[in-house]
Amino acid sequence: MAANSRLTIATHALTWLALAKRRGQEVLTSDQVAASVNTNPVIIRRSLGDLRRAGLVDVRHGAGAGWSLARGPEDITLLEVYDAVGAQPPFGLHHTEPNPECPVGRGIRPALGGAYGRVEQAMRRELADMSIADVLRETLTN
Repeated sequence: MAANSRLTIATHALTWLALAKRRGQEVLTSDQVAASVNTNPVIIRRSLGDLRRAGLVDVRHGAGAGWSLARGPEDITLLEVYDAVGAQPPFGLHHTEPNPECPVGRGIRPALGGAYGRVEQAMRRELADMSIADVLRETLTN
């Protein structure tokens, strides 16, 4: 199974917008962001649309069209980005009900559900503690 990269793409886009702003360029086009991510601009527009609906970016139409941060990069947490792109929990349970006649099938969901819930809460705490400004700072040191 491939990992979902929606959080990574959105974080990359926001970090690039933050660096552009720091360099005096308030607005970037979807093509400019896509070039940094090395993906299709349609994917970037979809991701930036999710971020716009969450109030994390603004879009400008017409002359000087493009995308910009709606808030300072220090005020945007990775948890907000995670929630904005509708990222899925790190682990999922069975798509169908396991066999209730089997002792493992009967008890596996409750056993794993609690552990998975604790992992997700720990992940959300970590994401809440890191901002786009933090990502930019760490990115520029590498």
